[in-house]
Amino acid sequence: MPGWLPRAMVLALVLVGVFQLADWAFHQLIDLFVMLLVSFFLSLALEPAVDRMAARGVRRGIGTFLVFVALAIAVAGFLTALGTLLVDQVAKIAGDLPHLLDNLIAWVNSTFHQDLSLDELQKKLLKDSGAIETYAQQAADNVWGVSSTLIGGLFQAFTVGLFTFYFTADGPRVRRTVCSMLPPAKQAEVLRAWEIALAKTGGYLYSRALLAVVSALAHWVMFALLDLPYAAALAVWVGVMSQFVPTIGTYLAGALPVLVALTTAQPVDALWVLAFVVVYQQIENYLLHPRITARTVDVHPAVAFGAVIAGAALLGAVGALIAIPAAATLQGFVGTYVRRYEVATDPRIDRGEQRRHRRELRREAARRLRRMVGGDSGRK
Repeated sequence: MPGWLPRAMVLALVLVGVFQLADWAFHQLIDLFVMLLVSFFLSLALEPAVDRMAARGVRRGIGTFLVFVALAIAVAGFLTALGTLLVDQVAKIAGDLPHLLDNLIAWVNSTFHQDLSLDELQKKLLKDSGAIETYAQQAADNVWGVSSTLIGGLFQAFTVGLFTFYFTADGPRVRRTVCSMLPPAKQAEVLRAWEIALAKTGGYLYSRALLAVVSALAHWVMFALLDLPYAAALAVWVGVMSQFVPTIGTYLAGALPVLVALTTAQPVDALWVLAFVVVYQQIENYLLHPRITARTVDVHPAVAFGAVIAGAALLGAVGALIAIPAAATLQGFVGTYVRRYEVATDPRIDRGEQRRHRRELRREAARRLRRMVGGDSGRK
């Protein structure tokens, strides 16, 4: 046996063990890495506001705290408005439940030629009390599982908020620490990439916030004209969901006002609500969104859609939320460092270029002719 073979076998076993240990540690810490990634993007979105306050003499820690308080107030107001709406609708459904049951029983009797009554249903429910007890036990177990999930979610939200606060308050210190581990030639590149990410992520958040405000105001006016209950809460729901939930946010935003309109005295208002939501979405897509996001997050809709799908496939809902600012950052980074060349004239690239050029020449000739005719008429 060669002398190097035992050492090679031991080295191979050590490498395999190290790889398995690293793989196990990565899978154990993947939740922490995801929370750090989310915290990093949230800090990029909040840091411009903190920088503005720091430029006016406010300490970064206090400025970050003030931004967090403003954000917490906004989220609390949103949840309170939706909670009030939800409680009111549930109470209304509970109050109308006997009437709804009577109508349902009457429809079943007339459609399927049955002779059911509310008393018989109550007797059958009491007769199957064992099954009801089993269902109640299962519901209790599900409630315990939901409670555990809720507590875990609150802990993760607290962890993300804590890391976000540190990343935002100590943004310059974090950048300085990262750059101190790199040679001077690489530090400028890292800082430039960091600035691109900061500009794109902050621009995404602020442009979406502005679009949400405009959407909420427009829908509030429409809901108030239709005299929908909780018009302001519904308008805030539409504005927030349509802007900050990727891909399906528009459909979720419009579904709730339509359902609320169906429960009013004039269910035909649901058609007006649906029509307004569709029309406003077209106005936003083709008029408001390009103008507001042109200087902040200039991402093609196809690229944004693909980024959302890729983010959701990699990290679920979290990946879908951070996909668009990540795509904008990558696009800005590529646009900065990738050299572009002028494309030679070729009809295979743009087959209508020559036709448009001839059309423009004809228009220019017509304008010159009109100016000449106008000048001759003026001299006469």
